[in-house]
Parts: sequence; C-alpha cells; structure tokens
Amino acid sequence: MNKLVKRSRIKHRRAGRVGDTPGMIRIPEDALKPRITVFSYNGNELVTSSGESISVIIEQFEKCCEHTHWIKINGLGDAHLIEQVGEVLKINVLVLEDIANTHQRPKFDDYETYFFATSRIIEFSDEKQLVNTQFSAIVKDDLIISFEETYDDRFEMVTERLKAGKGVIRTAGPAYMCYALMDTIIDEYFVVLADIGEALDDIEDYLYQKADKTVMYNAQHIKRELIMMRRVSWPERDKINDMIRTDSPLINAETKNYLRDAYDHSIQIMDLIDSYKEITSNVIDLYLSMVSNRMNEIMKVLTIISVIFIPLTFIAGIYGMNFSRQDEHGHLIRDNMPELYVHHGYVYTMAAMLIIAAIQVFVFWKKGWFNRL
Repeated sequence: MNKLVKRSRIKHRRAGRVGDTPGMIRIPEDALKPRITVFSYNGNELVTSSGESISVIIEQFEKCCEHTHWIKINGLGDAHLIEQVGEVLKINVLVLEDIANTHQRPKFDDYETYFFATSRIIEFSDEKQLVNTQFSAIVKDDLIISFEETYDDRFEMVTERLKAGKGVIRTAGPAYMCYALMDTIIDEYFVVLADIGEALDDIEDYLYQKADKTVMYNAQHIKRELIMMRRVSWPERDKINDMIRTDSPLINAETKNYLRDAYDHSIQIMDLIDSYKEITSNVIDLYLSMVSNRMNEIMKVLTIISVIFIPLTFIAGIYGMNFSRQDEHGHLIRDNMPELYVHHGYVYTMAAMLIIAAIQVFVFWKKGWFNRL
C-alpha cells in the first residue's frame, strides 16, 4: 500500500479551434476509424449487420423497414461519415459538432423530430487510471444511433438482452433502448465507486499501521478522481430529470418510469461521491495530524533531554572557567575556585550532577512527561 499510484490525467483541450464556424466538425488526430454495427429488431426477430461506411445503414433500412434500428458507431475518426449520417437522418449541424467534440457534459436537447443526449463513460483502465470518454445518442422514430470514442464493447449486457428477446427491450421503442444504454453507463459508476471505496479502505488500514507520505498522495489522487466523477454525475442527474419532464412524444410514460429509477441511481451515486470525498479529506487531515503529533513527541523528547542537561552544563561551565587559584607570586587567591584543591572534588561534582539529573527525571515522570514517548 506504500506504492504511489499513477495519477489520472484529464484531457482539457477541445478538438475545435478558437473562432471556428458553429457546426464545423473537427476530428482529433488520435480518433479511431468508425466501426458500424446495425441491430434491427422487433418482437419476432433480430437482424444484425456491420461495416465501415454509410451504405451498411442504408441497406439495413431498406431490408428491415418494419423494424426498430439501433445503429452503433464505435470510433469518431471520420468527419465525412458523421456528415453523411447528418444528411441521411436530417440532423442539425450543431448536434454533429457536439458528437465530434468529445468534451461535452451530459445533456439532453429536444428537437422537433428527434432528441439528442450525451453521457460520460467512466471506467478504470488496465493501468488503474480513470478513463473518461463520451457517449452520444440520437433518437428518432424507430431509430437510435449511438456514438462512442473507442472500440470497447461496454454494452454487452444490452446486446445479450436484445439477442435473447427477453423483457420489453425489443418492443418498448428506441427511447427505451437509449435508457438501457444510459442505465448501463450509470451502473458502471457504481463499479468504479466500489473500487474507489476498497482503495480508501486500504489507505485507512495502512494509515493506522504504518503511515508514510504516500497515504496523503494516494488520498489526494482518489479525491481528484471523485471530483472528476462529481463533474459527471451532477449533469447526468439533471439530464435524466430533463428527459423525465420533457413533452417529447418519443419518450412515453412507461419509459419515463424506468428513467425515474435511473434518476434514483444517479442520486445514490452523488451521495457516495460526497461521502467518499469527505473520507479522503478526513484521511488527509488525520495523516497531517499524525505527522504533527509525531513531531510534537520528538520535540518533547528533545526538550526533556535539553532541560536535564541545562543545569549539568551550567555546573560544568562554572568549573570549566580557568581562573587561577594562585597569583604570579605563588600567593593563594582565596576567592578563586575554592573547590580547586578539594580532595575527591571531581567525584563530588559528578555525584551532584547525577543527583540533579535524577531529581529532574523523577519530577518529569511524576508529571507524566514520559507517557507514550
């Protein structure tokens, strides 16, 4: 536990440039080439196809005209494809810009014939760094199209439910599919917070056993991750609340009931984040208090040693003065070091110093200064 964790990095730069025309699509250099998967489903069947161009979407529309379609696009490295999707589905260019610019906060925008929603996908990488990527979805009549930055299959459970045909996922419409995807994202927040909770428990255990400065650094690292999650969870809650309150005919009453459940989950996540933030602050404060107490104990020991040796040093200083007992003519000077020729003077002086030190130690012991040194 004394290992210093690697700090999570947060991307702050936008893909666009200052002064760009609204609606202009700019793709980051490291963006992945799109992979398209189309799920066309109804109560009786599920038809799946995949490809890398807009043609796979158009062909699926023509082949499955009586189905609900979920178009799943992984990778945003093709501006032309995003523009083609906008042309085919008649999507506002500002929405397309928000899809390509992957620094959007969770939000819900309601248009006349469709709505647009974004979420943040939070998860730990293999290197135990917190990764924050964007999920976007456009919902129209009998159609939902989702966009993700990576190739990772984060919605495996949703596709399995879709293939199995259990529940209402095939018949509840595209807005319900949008809810199912967002609910999966929110559930992943609980997984991340569970890992953070275990890490905090380990830090607290190490703090009570053998604390060092990595405790403070690791606690601060977790606090930074919690701040990142808080920046995501608050607008996620507001977005779901907007979806519940909207008058859009695309979201029916049954779907809103499910959205209320997701809203409750987002509230729980916010409570957990606030609790863990308080714990991290308390861990840091406790470590600093322990360091301060340890320093006080050290200063206490040094003070006791200094107090014991001050009178001994004073006595040694008195008898270390080089005033001669005789003058230059050999006459005795009575007021200069009368103990200089005392027999066993050294023994008497050392005994007196030892007695003084013993008395001081006894007094300090009676006062409780030696407790828990």
